[in-house]
Amino acid sequence: MTDLYAVFGNPIAQSKSPIIHAEFAKQTGQELQYTKELIPLDGFADAVKSFFSNPNGKGLNITVPFKVDAFNLVDDLTPRAKIAGAINFIAKQVNGKLLGDNTDGIGMVKDMLNLGWTIKGKRVLILGAGGAVRGVLQPLLDQDPTSVTIANRTLSKAEELVQHFQSEILRATEYSQLAGHEFDLIINGTSASLHGDLPPLPEKTLSSTACCYDMMYGAEPTVFLKWAQQNNAAQIADGLGMLVNQAAEAFYLWRGVKPDATVVVTMLRKSL
Repeated sequence: MTDLYAVFGNPIAQSKSPIIHAEFAKQTGQELQYTKELIPLDGFADAVKSFFSNPNGKGLNITVPFKVDAFNLVDDLTPRAKIAGAINFIAKQVNGKLLGDNTDGIGMVKDMLNLGWTIKGKRVLILGAGGAVRGVLQPLLDQDPTSVTIANRTLSKAEELVQHFQSEILRATEYSQLAGHEFDLIINGTSASLHGDLPPLPEKTLSSTACCYDMMYGAEPTVFLKWAQQNNAAQIADGLGMLVNQAAEAFYLWRGVKPDATVVVTMLRKSL
């Protein structure tokens, strides 16, 4: 029987995960079925239980708003999932127990490295202190940047993250305190782009070689990426590559083979 995988979320209609995993399966000669499922807001635990009660149910991706619910539901967690406090990946282990992981950060880092960007030795600024940022912080810190500054409208939320991750190179600040500081890599981890808004960034925040990355993506550059272009960023990228690379990591963890993410990024970019 065919192995079954799915992505659980609410809303879910916009999800490109089934297309991505179908392409990965074709590339690697794997036979599997991957669907997207709209889960009632109060029905997540039941839906997970039902999915894995099928002997062919092998793995799930988890998207908004269930990543913390999933974290609290699984039996085992990887070290990076533990520190992230949220998961986007579940696998049924040989012993029948459910393993949770978070592939978002590794997906973002791999995308940046694929683009030829360097993180090691760079001054990094992250905008926002929500779940998306929490999910990517550890893989980012593992790349050995010189410093990572988290800027947030509510300073206490950024300070919570600094306390949680316990890294000497991590600091929290308000947007108003960024004036006079330059950064080599700026990552927009806020949902402002979804609403056509821009975090209140001061001018002259970019170094001469700065790269700007938005975790959101769309057919057109986001408001943040337009700001980056106007402020002479050396390179810009949106989160489409992050989406595909986090999926590639999940596919590898489930199936033991590494798909080529760059081909799928190009394919999806044309369809936006």
